[in-house]
Amino acid sequence: MRKNLLPVAALLLGTLFLFLGNGLHSLLLPMRGTTEGYSATLLGLLGTSWATGFVLGCLLAPTLVRRAGHVRAFSGFASLLAIIALLTGLLVDPIWWVVLRAFTGFSTAGTSMIIESWLNERATNESRGAIFSLYIAITLFGVVGGQMMIPFGDTNTTLFFMICGIVYCLAMLPTLLSTAVSPQPLKQVSLDLRGLYRNSPVSFLGILLIGIANGAYGTLGAVFGRQAGLTDSDVALMVSTVIFAGAVMQFPAGRLSDRMDRRYVLAALAAIAAVAGLLIYLVEPSGVILLISFVGIYGATANALYPIAVSHANDFASPEDFVKISGGLLLLYGIGTIIGPTIGGPIMTIMGPYGLFMITACAHTLIAVYAIFRSRMRAPVPVSERDAYSTINPGTLTTPESLQLSPRAAPFEENNETTPDPDRRANP
Repeated sequence: MRKNLLPVAALLLGTLFLFLGNGLHSLLLPMRGTTEGYSATLLGLLGTSWATGFVLGCLLAPTLVRRAGHVRAFSGFASLLAIIALLTGLLVDPIWWVVLRAFTGFSTAGTSMIIESWLNERATNESRGAIFSLYIAITLFGVVGGQMMIPFGDTNTTLFFMICGIVYCLAMLPTLLSTAVSPQPLKQVSLDLRGLYRNSPVSFLGILLIGIANGAYGTLGAVFGRQAGLTDSDVALMVSTVIFAGAVMQFPAGRLSDRMDRRYVLAALAAIAAVAGLLIYLVEPSGVILLISFVGIYGATANALYPIAVSHANDFASPEDFVKISGGLLLLYGIGTIIGPTIGGPIMTIMGPYGLFMITACAHTLIAVYAIFRSRMRAPVPVSERDAYSTINPGTLTTPESLQLSPRAAPFEENNETTPDPDRRANP
């Protein structure tokens, strides 16, 4: 294991610093914005802008990397992240923040795609699974670690903006000092909406709605916490609990979906998330422990939906279409994260902070209903013919380039004799 991981240790260290900065900056802006009195509508646009930049980065970054090279492109993107982090501390203005947040999303996509392509180049058939799993764990721990810095300082000063800049600069060093050979050019990603829907209507609609719900909560969760009366420490704990609960839930939910119709698992988890969101809206729990418990249940179920929906789509995709289908669904998720905070901000302005969970409850209810409806329309792929469930990050923590690193992509890429089964392309 150590022999397999040593060649990519520098890249994984850079990944940790990159996502530490992402986690801290993404939580810092809405919390500082709430203190400044910015409306939920304006703060929601921060998420809209970031997600738009991220999707555009996934589409356009490969061209920029081909022109500049991996090392120079990575340094450029990371430098831009550091500059923007510092500028948002100097220019405390919602309009500037919204504009700059788009460049942050674009640069995040660029840096992530470069790291993921580098890891894929260094991975062997034996180490691919270990590297992929470790990469997922590092991104999650990085985001949570960045968020948990909040209790140790004052969000009303420039301290955390400066820390973000420092961390992003540190992310450059492992890559600049690495002697690893630059990988092959990044693969261009396309978004075929008709093809995605034909492959799996449930995954198509489900991924879009999951993106809407997660995008709304991901951007406005900190705003909700502040407006609900939580302290900075409590807000950091709440958002981190959601991420960890979702990561833990993936294992039992994924294993269950390997043994039964994934649409039933998707419907059950979405229904629980919808009930949890509705209860938060109706009860408006004021105690910190009770509120975080409710939100934790919501996060455990809501964040387990994305990988199951992707697995369901891959059950009906031929082996050579794995990267195309999964990459398209990731971009579709990105479109959902653009929509979520755009509608979430105005609804919170009208309905109050707890209105955030009415948005998530509506989205998850639609997922549950449609999954059950489609399960009556067509039988599932037999268990013996399915791909095994694989733990993956929610959309905006990875890019389509990471799919090349997934163990699922290895069989077809390394064995061109794999023959697709045409019967598995039908609509589920």
